[in-house]
Order: sequence, then structure tokens, then C-alpha cells
Amino acid sequence: MQTIKAAVCHSFGTPLQIEDIQLRAPEMGEVEVTLDAVAICHSDISYAEGAWGGSLPAVYGHEAAGIITTLGPGVRGLSHGDSVVVTLIRACGTCGSCAGGKPTLCETPYDGDHGPIKTATGGKLHQAMATGAFAQKVVVDQKQVVRISPDIPKDAASLIACGVITGVGAVVNAANLRPGQDVVVIGAGGVGLNAIQGARISGARRIIAVDMSADKLATAKEFGATHGVLATDEKPWKQAMKALGGRGADAVIVTVGAIPAYDQAPRYLAQGGKVVMVGMPHSDAYSSYEPVVLAALGQGMVGSKMGDVVIQRDIPWMVDLYAQGRLKLDELISGRWSLDQINEAIADTKSGGARRNVIIFDR
Repeated sequence: MQTIKAAVCHSFGTPLQIEDIQLRAPEMGEVEVTLDAVAICHSDISYAEGAWGGSLPAVYGHEAAGIITTLGPGVRGLSHGDSVVVTLIRACGTCGSCAGGKPTLCETPYDGDHGPIKTATGGKLHQAMATGAFAQKVVVDQKQVVRISPDIPKDAASLIACGVITGVGAVVNAANLRPGQDVVVIGAGGVGLNAIQGARISGARRIIAVDMSADKLATAKEFGATHGVLATDEKPWKQAMKALGGRGADAVIVTVGAIPAYDQAPRYLAQGGKVVMVGMPHSDAYSSYEPVVLAALGQGMVGSKMGDVVIQRDIPWMVDLYAQGRLKLDELISGRWSLDQINEAIADTKSGGARRNVIIFDR
């Protein structure tokens, strides 16, 4: 066991504590990654606040990038010194979902209470989301990482691990958007901006961003939105319809966990359109809609977990688009913080103005 620094959650809703923890060596099929960067996702914050329950004490963090520093037995296709993106998608590769091309829905459970980390005294420490990346190093399954060029900055690369693949993938994989179709993206935060980028890359005709902040709508246009609609307007879907020439959208991507957004989402749809549900409300929160309308107009609603991505297939082409200047990553970073500043970075993220805050580790 080696000793590393990590940000540990001991009680929901309280500040994370920077402390020493123990990390074991990688076992069969695992790799150790020394991290250069980890981004702060709203899912980390929701977990730390107790929105979805979970085991404590825990180390959160799941959008990371770094260098492979140790290989466990049985690892193939990766080498010591490789630059990698680290994701939370721990797929067995053999269950029905994995075999059917849906590794984000892997049916093999993972028990984070018996993962590679322990407290400094050897007690239980939960590796949250199979990653635990608010730490200097992680030990994860080899299928959770994707090798990237060492020329790609790690702070930018870390964003791909969740926010980028979730937003872009929701449009490309879940909505199956075709060139010339119209899209409404509800929420212009980190994931929403990536959904907008996904729609632009896919050749959408018009991309309508909906948000409560005029500043965020201005940013959305920098990422490819053709129009912006304030969610605070009366019946904002009517403004979106006007921008779309009187017709609804072929796809509505809900990237926020706000119940009013889910209640209103079907109102933006064209006949035959689809709502893609990405944002995650707290447990026991419920939305309502009129199913007869969806049935009569051939509309649908579908959940999308992590953009329905296959990381070994989808991350390489997204990295390539970034290298070409066609996918914005650097522009998504609002601030860079040290691990000791993680609570300040979380507070800044919760303020609503940040796109993505990134923790940078010193080597």
C-alpha cells in the first residue's frame, strides 16, 4: 500500500477533508494512473450533498486524465507512461448490455466499498463511481481508460471523461441526429454546451439554447447555438417554435436536473421528435406530462447515460476533433485549482457561473 493525498467526504453536505489515504497496487486487469487533472462535475457535488445516498466515507471525482504509472497483470494494449483519459465507465465486456454495445449500462455490479483505497488507518473508504479521482492517483480497470496523445493538455482531456462524452454523445448516439434537423438544448452549463457542440458537429440546421441566464445564452452561441431563449420567459417553448419557423424540434436535450425543465421539454418537440433525458434530478423528484400528446404525435422520451458512449470508439474521434480545432475544450475551463482548494472550487461551481472547474495536481 502507498500513501497519497485525497479529498474525502465523511458526512453529506460538509466540506471535503484533504487527508492521507492508502492506495493498493493494481490487480488483474487494472492500471494505476497518476493524475494531472480532474474536473469537478455536478454529479460529484450531488453525491457529496447526499442527493442520491451512497456509502461514506468516500472519495468522489470521475473526470480525470493522467499518466499510467503501474500496470497490473493481464493488462493489454496499454503501457507504462501512456497518457490516458480516466472515466467512470467500468464495463465487464461480457454481460448482455456490454455485448449489445451498451457498456454504459453494464449489468455487472461494482462494490466501491471493497475497491483499491482505504483510510490512513486501514479502514473502509468508498471509491465512488468506480474512480475516486479527487486524489493524486487512482487504480481503475483497464477498460475505464483510453490512451490519448501526450500532446493533448491534461486539463482539457479530463473534460472528455464525462461532460463532453455525455453532451456530445446525447446528440450523436441517443438522439441519432441527422444533418438538417433541429435541436433544443435545455441548460447551457457544461453538459449543455457540449450537447450544443454535438449538434453543431452533427450538422443541425438550428440549435436553440434555453437557459435562465442571458450570459449563458451568449456563451451558448459561442459554442454553436443559433438562437437563445430565456427559460424565465412566459411559455419559452413558443419563442423556440418561432425561431424554428413554427415547427418544433426533432430532438430536445435536457441537460439540467430541474423538474420544470422536464415538465416543459415535450412542448418543444415537433411531430415524431424525441426528448433525450440527461440531467439527473434528486431522488424522489417527479415530472409530469400528457402522454396522449406524445402518443398522438409519435413523440418519445429516452434516458441517456453518459451519452451512450463506447469510450474506446468515441473518445478517440472527439480528441481528434479537438486537435483539429473543431471541438472546444479549453474554452470550457472556468478555473484551475489545487487539491487544497477543492472546496472553494466546488462552491464556485455551485454558484452557477462556472462552465467546468479543474483540479490540477503538481508533479
